[in-house]
Amino acid sequence: MKKLSLLAAFAAVSLLGQQPPAAPSSSAVATSPAGGSVQDRVAPAVGTRRRPPARPKGPTPHLPDGTVDLSGVWNGGGPIGDIAQGLPKGAVIPMTPAAEKIFHSRQSKDDPEANCLPTGVPRISPYPWRIIQDKAHVWFLFEGNIHSYRQIFTDGRAHKEDPDPTWYGDSIGHYEGDTLVVDTIGFNDKFWFDFAGHPHTEQLHTVERYTRKDLGTLEVATTITDPGAYTEPFTLHFTASLRPKEELMEYICQENQQDTQHEVGFAGLN
Repeated sequence: MKKLSLLAAFAAVSLLGQQPPAAPSSSAVATSPAGGSVQDRVAPAVGTRRRPPARPKGPTPHLPDGTVDLSGVWNGGGPIGDIAQGLPKGAVIPMTPAAEKIFHSRQSKDDPEANCLPTGVPRISPYPWRIIQDKAHVWFLFEGNIHSYRQIFTDGRAHKEDPDPTWYGDSIGHYEGDTLVVDTIGFNDKFWFDFAGHPHTEQLHTVERYTRKDLGTLEVATTITDPGAYTEPFTLHFTASLRPKEELMEYICQENQQDTQHEVGFAGLN
């Protein structure tokens, strides 16, 4: 693998056959509501530390028709370690007893993300991701894992009737000023919300709001509704930064993947 598995780094386990580079690429840095960057939080495990580059400054860009321009390479995958980090201060995750039981039983080695599967929503990615737009679509291209992508329709269509469950669901979007609003249903129940193992069911319904506050700042708020796993809706927040000088790297998680078999113990960061 060309990059270090963040799950392995967070857990500080032995990384057999994988030697991190002396100066990790900035593409391995992601911001987190918990403070600092993912690279800063991984640093104790890999023996390095670096600061993420400053966000570019400038006004919010717009397309010729006035639509907010969200395009570019962004870094910041939100509260990937534990979604509770994306909640307002003092808030708690309202899991049902059944979801609590699943949550406390999960093993690190079973995390789909650690097994090179898609991250789903809201767990974007600790690695850079690109937004591409046209009049009818918005695409998210992910560097991490399997080079997966999300397709969001912005042509005014409605959701499919009874969509087949998928990793990224059926997404339709519209613009409200400088905000892209994405409504998604039709998820499968396979992905985890975070390294900690928060579950969900096929009843999951998400509404994401991507607001470009200025040239370099993308604020994301995701409201999660899932009566099968949570007693009430709740909203997560994170901020991503524009990386104008970066491109997505080829990263094939399945190549030389030697971490997961050594992940012993319950899911989480400790």
